[in-house]
Amino acid sequence: MALTIRLTRMGSKKRPFYRIVATNTATRRDGRPLEYLGYYNPMTEPAEIKIDREKLDKWLADGAKPSDTVRSLLNKQAD
Repeated sequence: MALTIRLTRMGSKKRPFYRIVATNTATRRDGRPLEYLGYYNPMTEPAEIKIDREKLDKWLADGAKPSDTVRSLLNKQAD
């Protein structure tokens, strides 16, 4: 089973809010995730990013690969 860490869209039309989730790669974008890891709110200034590092490290150790977008969010949060 291939695992990935990616965004799932929440919020209403024209007001996006994203959850950062660990999920199977075959699962659809808004399908049931294995675990919630944090959230990303691009509508605030500056954009709000919150990630539970312990959960993220656990999934990365289990072989999950972050999507390109999540990887860039992790780099932004580290700065």
